[in-house]
Amino acid sequence: MKTLVLSPERRQRLVDELRKLASQDFDITLSQFQAGELLDRMTALIGPAVYNEAVQDVRLHLQRRLDDLDGEVFVDDPG
Repeated sequence: MKTLVLSPERRQRLVDELRKLASQDFDITLSQFQAGELLDRMTALIGPAVYNEAVQDVRLHLQRRLDDLDGEVFVDDPG
């Protein structure tokens, strides 16, 4: 599986959100470094499960579309 890589902008937004969440909900002050490390570890921990779930969702969606293919493109053969 490909390693999940966040763009610098997205990573920074998530770090900021983690810092805000920790402060507001848990009364904990995280440094930029701490929040970044937490984000990296959580991404490594839950990333594969989220990725696999997304792959299964796409597979199911595509399978439903393929199952419906005859109804979408079938043409009666007059002969």
